This record gives sequence, structure tokens and C-alpha cells, in this order.
Amino acid sequence: MKKFALWLCVVALVISAMGTFAMADTYRIAIPDDATNEGRALLLLQSIGALTLKADAGIEATDKDVESSVADLEFVLVQAANVPNVLADVDFAIINNNYALDNGLNPAKDGLAIESADSPYANVLCVKEENKDSDLTKALIAAFTSQKVKDYIEATYADGSVVSVVEEATDGYDPTVDYEALKGQTVSIAVTPVPHEQIADIAKEILAEKGITLEVKEVLDYVTPNDFVEAGDVYANFFAHIPYQEAFNRDNGTHIAIVAPIHVEPMAIYGGQTKDLAVLTTAK
Repeated sequence: MKKFALWLCVVALVISAMGTFAMADTYRIAIPDDATNEGRALLLLQSIGALTLKADAGIEATDKDVESSVADLEFVLVQAANVPNVLADVDFAIINNNYALDNGLNPAKDGLAIESADSPYANVLCVKEENKDSDLTKALIAAFTSQKVKDYIEATYADGSVVSVVEEATDGYDPTVDYEALKGQTVSIAVTPVPHEQIADIAKEILAEKGITLEVKEVLDYVTPNDFVEAGDVYANFFAHIPYQEAFNRDNGTHIAIVAPIHVEPMAIYGGQTKDLAVLTTAK
């Protein structure tokens, strides 16, 4: 009888241990599914001590490059534009800033952790390779790198949620351009929402002073703007950061030139079903 009772105790302990193991928390984190933004999200998680990536992973790291993590993590890969839509269904989400701002989320105020603004992810003005040296492109560059744009970014996003990277701002115009020859022309540009569309509207006003019409077309994804430029449906686009644009050209055989970095949008981690980021960085 004593042996039977002892056996029952052992079984109970084993079942208890198994139950504890089975109940170990797994945290679901939604991240963008494109190569450079997935890597960017993983690098942000590494920067806060949540995981360690393989030494050679680089900026295009994937979830397969995760060498170790403090907590048990499950990555939910979602198209960048849709990551805000799944925030309520996961523990955490890492959201590109333009989509965060467009959904009422501010990385500086709502983010649990935010990327440094000193990063390689500057958002850039782009045109087709064959147009990169044209007067029209020079006029666009001068307008987008103007002091008016810089002042707008610094005043509107004083909290650091968007940071200008223009070092030598123009008065809005390029002295080498024959603006009289461009007068009456319409130039189209594809942009994603906040803050790109608002910045483009400032450039539009600057160009209008010289009789040039900037037609701003809003798109909601990260592929269409490049397809538009490559096909000649628009002259320029303004949405991508440098690593994304370089990877897109490489992977798709497109010929889209980066002509000017404008700003950085620090990426952030937001709480969904879980609000305490410490669960990702503190071993239990």
C-alpha cells in the first residue's frame, strides 16, 4: 500500500511538471513579411535583448536566422500594410511607422520600444534610372529637400516619430535648373500615406510657384509604387527606405534610382494582447 501511495505521488509530480511545461507561454509577434522589413523587425528585437540572430544574418534576416530567444516566440508574417490590423490578435506587433501613424499609433508615444533614428532606413525619393539626372528630377529633389519640408517634419514630429535626414536644405529650388522650360509640365508621384503624402503636398506647393504641377497619387502597399515607376505610369515615387528599394531592384530586375534621402521613420514594437515587453527579455 505504501509503495502504491509512493507511486501515486511520483505520477502526480510528473503530471504536474508536464503541465507546467505545457503551459509555458508562447508569445506571438506580428512582423512585416518582406525581406528587409522582416529583418529590420528582428534587428529591433535583438536590440532590446529579446533574441540573438546568427552572426551573418544581416539586414535581410528572417525568422530562420534566430539563433536563440529569451522567451518562446512565434512570428506571424503579415504584409506590412496589414500588420496594424492584426495587433489585437497577437501579443506584440512591429509596425512600419507610416502604417502605424495612418492607424492612429505614434511610435514615440505608443511604442513599447523604438528603433534609433540613426539607421540605414532613410525613406527616399526615387525615379526611373534613365530620368535620374533630368532637370525635372533635379526640381523634385530641390522641393523635397527644402527647408520648408525640413521645418514641417521637425515641427509636426517634434517627438522624434519622423526625423529629417536632409543635411543641407534648399530654398526649394535648384539654381542649375531652367524652370521656365519646365513651366506647364505635370509630373506624377506615387506615395504611401502619412507622412509621405503630406510631405509631397509641401513639395507640390513649391513646384507650383514655378508653374509645375505635381500630381500626388496615394497607394497603400509597398509594391505598386515601384511597379508604377518602372512601367512609366508615374514619374517618381516616395515611400521606400534604402534597403527595401535596393532589394526590390535586385529581386525584380527593376531600374529605379534613389535620388534623395528625405527622412527616417523609426520602427516600433506595440503591445497587443500583452502590454509588458519585459516578458520577451526576462527569463522565467
